Amino acid sequence: MKKYEEFIKKEKLCDFQQSEEWAKVKEFWKNEIVIVEDENKNIIASMSILIRKLPIFGNIMYVPRGPIGEIYDEETLRKLTTKMKEVAKKYKAFVIIIEPNVKKENKEFCSLVKKLGYKINSKAIKFDQEIQARHNFRLNLENKSEDEIFKYFASKTRYNVRLATKKGVIVEEKNKDGIDEFYELMKETGKRDNFRTRPKEYFEKILKEFPYQTKIYIAYYENEPISAIMPMIYGNKMWYLYGASSNKHRNLMSTYLLQWEMIKLAIKNNCKVYDFRGVSIEKRRTGWFIQVQERFWWRICRVNRRNIYTI
Repeated sequence: MKKYEEFIKKEKLCDFQQSEEWAKVKEFWKNEIVIVEDENKNIIASMSILIRKLPIFGNIMYVPRGPIGEIYDEETLRKLTTKMKEVAKKYKAFVIIIEPNVKKENKEFCSLVKKLGYKINSKAIKFDQEIQARHNFRLNLENKSEDEIFKYFASKTRYNVRLATKKGVIVEEKNKDGIDEFYELMKETGKRDNFRTRPKEYFEKILKEFPYQTKIYIAYYENEPISAIMPMIYGNKMWYLYGASSNKHRNLMSTYLLQWEMIKLAIKNNCKVYDFRGVSIEKRRTGWFIQVQERFWWRICRVNRRNIYTI
């Protein structure tokens, strides 16, 4: 649906997780897309729904970072909700979970969805109580130059970026040819930080479905891969999708250099936002993931994360 992709890419609430390509990445989920059009057949609101059967319970429907479009117009959202319910009836879903790009304190949206029969869970504070992370760090790049962004970083951040360069860390763009090095670093990071790593085929699938939007970037020191990142450019935004680092040469601060190179790439591609994506701030974890994000704190929008909407 070229028309659908063109619509979501230009919208303010654009998110790659609402794309057809992302639905293909989630190969264990079925996908349905519902849209609302105006009298001229222009899409004004949309929702990509993922559907998966759970043992015993039945089908669950999930909308990641949607809906998109005129979601503050009551009639438009009512029509979209009606179409969503038709999909739920088709699959006999026992629950529909929606995690939109709306701030928790957005009273206008909360009032509107309550009026339409949604239930709101605003108390989930841990990763295992929701599908998406509740807090994001977002760096506003709109109308900003590299120099403007860099000078407002914490002095320690600027020092670490320069240190990595001075010590000879080099960042290279890779694609499929970098997947093996990237995945080895992912496994090393997962073991160190105690999280389960997705299979290599999952990352290969992302590269396949987003051949122009996603690449692998690897930081090398003396020809040895020491950290890596997989960003996503979609519409006018860039997301820090996945990252990893070696247990060796951590004093070279290569992860700082990688993040800075990605921010520069986002600026080059006219992205308005660099999204560091989700993080649990309640547990105050001390892994490199948290530390890097907090070093890039200036002018980052901490989104006090979305309520979870069910119907």
